[in-house]
Amino acid sequence: MIVVISTAVAVVWITNQLLTERFTESTRNRAEVRLTLYSGNILSELQRNQIVPQLLARDPTLIGALNSDEFSQSSQRLISYRDEIDAAGLFLLDRSGRAVAVTDRQKLGSQHRSAPYFIDALRSGETVFTTNVTDNGTRLFSYSRKLETGGETIGVIVVELNLQQFETAWAGFTDAVIVTDSEGQILLSTEGRWRGLSEAEALELRSAPSAIQRAIRATADWSVLPIDAYVEGQPVMRQETRVGFQGWRMATFTTYAGVRERVNAFIALEIMGFAIILAVGFYSASRKATSRLVVFQRESAELRQLNAALQREIAERERAERNLEVAEQTIQQSSKLAILGEMSAAVSHELNQPLAAMKTYLAGAKLLLQRRRPDEALSSFQRIEDLIERMGAITKQLKSYARKGGDAFETIDVRESVSTALSMMEPQLRQRNMAINSSLPREPVYVEADRIRLEQVLINLLRNALDATKGVTNPEVTVILSVAEDVLITVRDNGVGIDDLESLFEPFYTTKAPGDGVGLGLAISSGIVNDLGGRLTAKNVSNGGAVFEISLPLADFAAGQAAE
Repeated sequence: MIVVISTAVAVVWITNQLLTERFTESTRNRAEVRLTLYSGNILSELQRNQIVPQLLARDPTLIGALNSDEFSQSSQRLISYRDEIDAAGLFLLDRSGRAVAVTDRQKLGSQHRSAPYFIDALRSGETVFTTNVTDNGTRLFSYSRKLETGGETIGVIVVELNLQQFETAWAGFTDAVIVTDSEGQILLSTEGRWRGLSEAEALELRSAPSAIQRAIRATADWSVLPIDAYVEGQPVMRQETRVGFQGWRMATFTTYAGVRERVNAFIALEIMGFAIILAVGFYSASRKATSRLVVFQRESAELRQLNAALQREIAERERAERNLEVAEQTIQQSSKLAILGEMSAAVSHELNQPLAAMKTYLAGAKLLLQRRRPDEALSSFQRIEDLIERMGAITKQLKSYARKGGDAFETIDVRESVSTALSMMEPQLRQRNMAINSSLPREPVYVEADRIRLEQVLINLLRNALDATKGVTNPEVTVILSVAEDVLITVRDNGVGIDDLESLFEPFYTTKAPGDGVGLGLAISSGIVNDLGGRLTAKNVSNGGAVFEISLPLADFAAGQAAE
């Protein structure tokens, strides 16, 4: 019996060590993944809104309103921008700091002369980011930039960020999350009492009341656990990462409750197993001594009762494990449904164009099959297959939105991107009876780029060509791909041409009727080409129409081959 007990103690001790380390490491890995996702979401929100003040500072409507002191339509224009960029709020301040146009009309006419976002914007010539606490205790995150005309400051545009939405999302998880600025002050937190404190001050609010209780609690945790801190009286592991914005850092605190429960479940099963072995041994010994001593009979009865109690304990443990497994599956399913909900809007937006093209090709294939022209119908089916592959590439790109833009760069053949863009736009071009001419090299043309974003630029240029030739009798578009020192993609139409080449790529410049666009398409396309390391230019031709040229550098290995 002593051997069994010694073996049981050794096995339980080793099991506790190994399983605790294993489950702690898996819990830490999951916490690191969640921390990376949380920080990426915050950085994406900050970067997405950073360009908005620069664009709005060039809005001719807002500049004209400040110059003329006529703001009857300015608030409505800011509301439309807010809905488009999904910002928390927008407001326009005149040079005295008075709110002359706002998305929240209750703030119209409020004074912001002493607000940090107004003062910092006047002192800087760039977009500035500020955080400040309002009178009601709410922390405000905002980007601001001054508006100028003729070298004179006429006002300030302010964009409020809705970072509190992340606190709401984090509240659905068991982790405690904080975001601190460069000075260590907590800006965002799942614990409302922590905001405005340092991390040490926040943890002290709920730390162990005395050193003796801390020691007792650490002993109860089995010292195998690498305890980093205590939150709400529970030992937690701490993970930290840089957000990548003005010295911000993010930290999460994950409890060991799941680790301890899973380890204890295994240990309980082992203990019960050894207890059953002991019970069987005692029962066997008592049976042998029944004929000699009544005392041994009494002990045998007690052992049987112990065995029954152990069986009940085993049943309780198994029931608890089943309930825990069901709860974990429910939490996992809820997390999957939440992620699907967040991505549904982006997926539907990106897949509308391929789905519309597929519908057109299916209708054409059906008509060709009815006319007994299966070979031509197969061509439509091949195009549908290409569109399905493109939809797969789009969903693959959506999974990488939390990562930095450079992660999506790859070596691509520009011929394939041109062909894909023409295929996507062919139904609309054919519907207008528009002649499509393309000239592509026989050899591959490689560049380092984001394939989806390059195709987005080409489709935008083809759409512009479609709009520019609405009044032309025989509309025509020509796409030429050539290679010299750089890769040159030329898109030419025989439309009405461009009136103002100098303002063509500026935000909000458009020749379309009101409601058809706000003039950001070519500005965005130019920004994408610049991100790819190239340049987008435009010019008119003497015999009518316009020419857009995309210049991109060759991929490194392709440039080396061209030099040889």
